[in-house]
Amino acid sequence: MSASRTIQTKLVLPADINHLQTIFGGHVLAYIDEIAAITAMKHSNTAVVTASIDSVDFLNSARVGDVLELEAVVSSTGRTSIEVFVSVHSMNLLTREIKLTTESFLTMVAMDENSKPTPVPGIFPETENEISLFKTGPARREHRKQRGEMKH
Repeated sequence: MSASRTIQTKLVLPADINHLQTIFGGHVLAYIDEIAAITAMKHSNTAVVTASIDSVDFLNSARVGDVLELEAVVSSTGRTSIEVFVSVHSMNLLTREIKLTTESFLTMVAMDENSKPTPVPGIFPETENEISLFKTGPARREHRKQRGEMKH
């Protein structure tokens, strides 16, 4: 799984904040979608599309001047789908305080040159955290399936 691990660093700028002086959630979502796509493409060696943002938990806020560090790893795979776990931490550069700000799971689908879903390789968890993410993957997949079957 380490071959697909991706880390990005972003600076929170004045244009990124909302009326409460904290980072706008939409910006964080865009960062999460981007890093998930990069991670899934590294894993599949092909283009991917976002099939779903399965969960997003905003846990703490970030403010202007904070640095966001996003880390993404493939947590589970299906035949053509790639589940990616993304965590976002913020750091106040003056105090060095680090906070977990956001956690998210996304499902990406690998696409071939004809824009059709294409098979992806499986994963081999290496760390304790990766093993935990991998073992809980089937339950998240079942939850996605049930959510998709719900009538609107």
